[in-house]
Amino acid sequence: MTQEKIMLNSSSHVPRWLKVLLKDKFYNTCIIHEEEKKNEKKVFCLDCCISLCLHCLSPHRSHRLLQIRRYVYNDVIRLDDAAKLIDCTSVQSYYTNSAKVVFLKQRPQTRNLRGSSSSCSTCYRSLQHPFHFCSLFCKVNHLIRTTGSLSGYLFECNYMPLFDSGFDDGLMTLDSVLEPSGSARTSSRSSGYGGVDCRTTLACTATTEIVRRKRTNSRPPCSPVTEISVGLINRRKGVPQRAPLY
Repeated sequence: MTQEKIMLNSSSHVPRWLKVLLKDKFYNTCIIHEEEKKNEKKVFCLDCCISLCLHCLSPHRSHRLLQIRRYVYNDVIRLDDAAKLIDCTSVQSYYTNSAKVVFLKQRPQTRNLRGSSSSCSTCYRSLQHPFHFCSLFCKVNHLIRTTGSLSGYLFECNYMPLFDSGFDDGLMTLDSVLEPSGSARTSSRSSGYGGVDCRTTLACTATTEIVRRKRTNSRPPCSPVTEISVGLINRRKGVPQRAPLY
C-alpha cells in the first residue's frame, strides 16, 4: 500500500463515504444476485457507503445514489455528479459519450506526453495545462498532505437521485468520437471545469486504448450488365433496297 493510500485511510478529516468510494472495487459481480443478469456493482450509496447492483437498489431508493461508470477499464463518474459532492477544480476531466467525466483513482503510469506542460501533484502523471490532478483520489490526498483537511472542498448534497441524472449501462464506448469539452458543442454547459480532447492526450489518459475504426471498401461498385439479345448479335445484314430507274 502506498503512502498516499495510508494517508487517506488514516485521516479523520475524510468522510467515510469518500474513503469507501475512492478505494472500493466496482463492476465486480454481486454475490447476493450471482445468478441474475446485469449484476455488476456499479452504483454507490452515499448514505450506506456500499456498492450495489441494480437488483440491490430497492431498499436504497430514497438514498443518495451515485452511478459509477467504466472507461478504459477504470472507474469514472460524471463531472456534474462529482461537483455536487466535492470541489473538482484542477482535476483533469475528459469529454466522452456526451458527458464530462473524471477518474476516481490513480492509474498505472504511462510514458510522458510530449509537450506536456503540467503533471499531477500526487502521482506525477502528465497532464494538460492548467490541470494539477489526474483523479479525485490524487486531489484528496494532496489536500490531506498539504493542509491536513478537506474543509471548504466538500459540499452538502442532500438529494441525489439515481435515475434523474440519466442512468445508463455505465460503459463509455471507445468507438465514439471524442471531443474537447471546450468546443462549440459543449461550451454552453462547461460549468467552468474545462476538459481535454482525448484524441490529443491519449498517452496520458489510458494504459492501452484501442479505437475501433470502420473500414469502408474502396472498390467502386460494379456497373450494371446490359443484356444484349442473341438474335440481335446474330442478325445478318439484309439485301440493300435500291431506288427503281426510270
